[in-house]
Amino acid sequence: MTDPPRIGVALPRSGRLAPLGDPLAYATEHFRGLALTAHGRPIEFRTADHESTVDGARRAVRRLAADGARLVTALGGTTVLPALAAAATEAGLPFLSTALPWQVHRAGCPAGTFHFCWGLDDIARTFTDLWSRVPGADPVGLLWNNGPQGAALRDPAMGFLPVARQARPLVDPGGYPEPAAEHTAAIAAFHAGGARIVSSAATTADLAGFSAAAGQLGLRLITCSRWLAYPFGLEHPALDRVATVVAWSPRHRCVSSVDGRSAAELAAAYRRDTGRSWLPPLGLAHALLEVAAHAVRTAADPDDPAAVREALSRTDIHTIAGRLDWTRGPAPRIAALPLAGGQWRHGAGGPELRIVAADRVAAVTPDGDLVEALRR
Repeated sequence: MTDPPRIGVALPRSGRLAPLGDPLAYATEHFRGLALTAHGRPIEFRTADHESTVDGARRAVRRLAADGARLVTALGGTTVLPALAAAATEAGLPFLSTALPWQVHRAGCPAGTFHFCWGLDDIARTFTDLWSRVPGADPVGLLWNNGPQGAALRDPAMGFLPVARQARPLVDPGGYPEPAAEHTAAIAAFHAGGARIVSSAATTADLAGFSAAAGQLGLRLITCSRWLAYPFGLEHPALDRVATVVAWSPRHRCVSSVDGRSAAELAAAYRRDTGRSWLPPLGLAHALLEVAAHAVRTAADPDDPAAVREALSRTDIHTIAGRLDWTRGPAPRIAALPLAGGQWRHGAGGPELRIVAADRVAAVTPDGDLVEALRR
């Protein structure tokens, strides 16, 4: 008997990236319940914990390959995702991922892997949209670490700096080690440079520490990507009114290609089934598995890695996260997602993400205006 087509899902169920594993695990269980088929055979979804580490990533891919996976999927992780991609390539398996800016993916992952996400230049354009809502010409202070995130943002070839420099003067005090013990040097540099807007890619803990210590700067706005794009640790009062990028929300007018479920319905189901609020990666996780299922269903032979890669390369599909088109770039084997601008607001029910800038995203309408940072 021929084995069913199997899609491997490498996800963090342990370690520092574990919160990212929750939406992907939820999406996987949902897809298992859909009873999808490819070429008359049921599609199976197999999972493996990559433990949030590079070595764990290699072990996870080996487990999935041994389990008969014909395609490996993953979501996020600046250092873990390249390790997953490399291990899948070594095993001769197609690899599909999301939730890492596409320039960073291309710089760190093997050339034959597939990815969908926004770019660092898209983050910069979204942030400049947000900065433009603050009157005046205050310089922007760059609170970037000395690790992979800071290096990518500082690299002029990656796309963030060329866009940001056109919008505001920039003050870069240099990278800080992560986790940060303190931010004295950055605060002093921002004060000397007159920066009352700060842009960051910090962890929630590091950004909360900076924000709590930077009261004398009279900050008007903080924009932050990376962890602030996800609601992890946002209960800290110092993170109220931080603005960020939004790739997916329940307000996005998008539906699933597999069952017609809307973004709002997915978010409501997640809350009902888990007791937790929706997460921005939830829509990306769902779209990731939509594309994976589409690839094995449309491949000439779902058991042939070359056929699955060919199917991915010609995929142009409307998903719950929006249209994903690998036939038009912005680079080979990359599909782009647009970004809206959002802002976290603390309310009686906890942090809420409001859409405040959506000029570049036709699928969503703002539900709030940007509010300047609290004066401390």
